[in-house]
Amino acid sequence: MNNKKTILIIGFALFASFFGAGNLILPPYLGFNSGPDWWLVAFGFIMSATVIPLLALFGHARLQGTMLDFGNKVSPLFSLVFCLCVYTIAITLPIPRTAAVAHEMAIQPFFNTSSLLTSSLYFGIAFIFIMKRNSILSILGKFLTPLIVVILLAIIIIGIFSSPDTVNASILETPALVAGLLEGYQTYDALGGILIGGVVIISLNLEGGISFEDKKSIIAKSGLVAATGLFIIYAGMIAVGALHNTEFDASITRPGLLSGLSIKTLGNIGNLFLSVLISLACFTTAVSVIVGTADFFKGLFKESQMAYTITAIISCIIGVLVGQFDVHYIIVVALPALMFIYPLTIVLILLNVVPQKYATKLVFKAVVLITFIFSIPDFLGFLMEAEWLTNLKESIPLANQNLGWVLPALATFIVVNVFQKKP
Repeated sequence: MNNKKTILIIGFALFASFFGAGNLILPPYLGFNSGPDWWLVAFGFIMSATVIPLLALFGHARLQGTMLDFGNKVSPLFSLVFCLCVYTIAITLPIPRTAAVAHEMAIQPFFNTSSLLTSSLYFGIAFIFIMKRNSILSILGKFLTPLIVVILLAIIIIGIFSSPDTVNASILETPALVAGLLEGYQTYDALGGILIGGVVIISLNLEGGISFEDKKSIIAKSGLVAATGLFIIYAGMIAVGALHNTEFDASITRPGLLSGLSIKTLGNIGNLFLSVLISLACFTTAVSVIVGTADFFKGLFKESQMAYTITAIISCIIGVLVGQFDVHYIIVVALPALMFIYPLTIVLILLNVVPQKYATKLVFKAVVLITFIFSIPDFLGFLMEAEWLTNLKESIPLANQNLGWVLPALATFIVVNVFQKKP
């Protein structure tokens, strides 16, 4: 096996998979609202949408198992429940959103067809790719990703050099860094890191003849390739959205802004390029995540191909049904679920990449428990309004920024490690 070629192919495939889920509509809109503070929101966005997913891949490189291994130090039961929550969220929210985005951005402007028809065809074709999973990484890496990158770079370069001289002030309601960090949750890239990393492990195992250390190197270096691409694209699109924010109405939607930017930068063929881009980026993510979900349930049922097929069918049916809703609705509905699962996901990723002497079973259990407890107010805040909840959040540092779990989790990590080192 040519390791350099494999690293590039897997890296490009990872980039395409992370970048999908309709994520292209997020960075320009974030930049549009942040104005001159775009570099701060870019930093926050890249932390949650690029750095954390990269660390997830580093965790996979160390573990080289399944997603279950990320939480086994807490307990096997916790790990199973956590994985089931992640996979359930994945197939009911970001994956259907890929079809919704593809319809609103690539189909609806050109064809007077229903979203049901779009999602039905979309997931019908995805099912064919899913059942031919051996060639997925090769197809994504060799053919689809280069086209996506070329189109995006054209928008970014032209957009930066053709921008107006003035920029509107920020209209963000939260600190720019926090706004970027939380908007990065909507990319689902941290979840994608632990989901798609498992697909890479299985694909490398199917190749055969690759040592543990070689696989570790391939996964880590492929992750760096993907992270570099994400950094350039995400930061570039945030900058373009900010630099052109005087040219669009403040009430513009995420898809509308992206369409407007593509027309301004690519001229009359902008929408055509954009439609190709959206279709490819969304489709790659849908296929990759459903494959990862099907692989997981296949492993739970003693490598049953029937379990793989049934999971793929159920995922595609859910995709057809939920994918009929508009993009904004799916984004809003996703917020409580993300506030619940993302803190746990982040701490599990971080604990699996720090040196093992600092991440004992006791550390895992304590940090995860505290993270869960202190993330509950963030979760409830998107479901209800109550005076007691407001008072509670005001008493927890960073809770009003929906990051109330961060300092308690960090303090727990430090205290437990100090306690363990005492003679």
